[in-house]
Amino acid sequence: MAARDRLAEYHRRRDFAKTTEPEGATGTQSAERSSYVVQIHEATALHFDFRLEVDGVLKSWAVPKGPSTDPHDKRLAMPTEDHPLEYRDFECVIAGGEHGAGVVIVWDEGTYRNLSTDRVGREIPLAQALADGHASFRLDGHKLHGGWSLTRFRKGTGKEREAWLLVKHADRRASARGTPDPRRARSARTGHILRQAAGEGEGEGVSP
Repeated sequence: MAARDRLAEYHRRRDFAKTTEPEGATGTQSAERSSYVVQIHEATALHFDFRLEVDGVLKSWAVPKGPSTDPHDKRLAMPTEDHPLEYRDFECVIAGGEHGAGVVIVWDEGTYRNLSTDRVGREIPLAQALADGHASFRLDGHKLHGGWSLTRFRKGTGKEREAWLLVKHADRRASARGTPDPRRARSARTGHILRQAAGEGEGEGVSP
């Protein structure tokens, strides 16, 4: 499926005459290693959005408590619609009345390496690993490092949404610090906290 087709749900939910979010028409694949971004989003509920570049789009999960560097923490991750690659650069206030209205900041960003393997240890593409329900990868960002896994523990049904767990591997980059307070955490790009970003003005981009 083409990346444009994967973004159909993303486009259906947004009015691009009103929102400053990217449409995704000009996105290009990362040159070497695939990218990831973690955004803090103060919408109806404050949460983290965890996004991995896979096959030309950003596969996305809403993580209510955020990624934890403590391997003992199993963070709930709820899948959302695929986002365009341009979204990895997005810091803004989404206008009231639009889908996801509220402040978005880039809390962390970087690249990742796929660590997913089959039962005999052969590497498999991350897209296949996600389809199978378990993917492992190594993050190299400003704030997150080392091995992580996403594991699906519930498939979506008519009554319940699909659900995953995001867990840090017990490697040398693990830490008992867990996750910072999202209301005090700063953007990896601007140094802004959420309230400072909101002060830039609704519907206006946050200055780089």
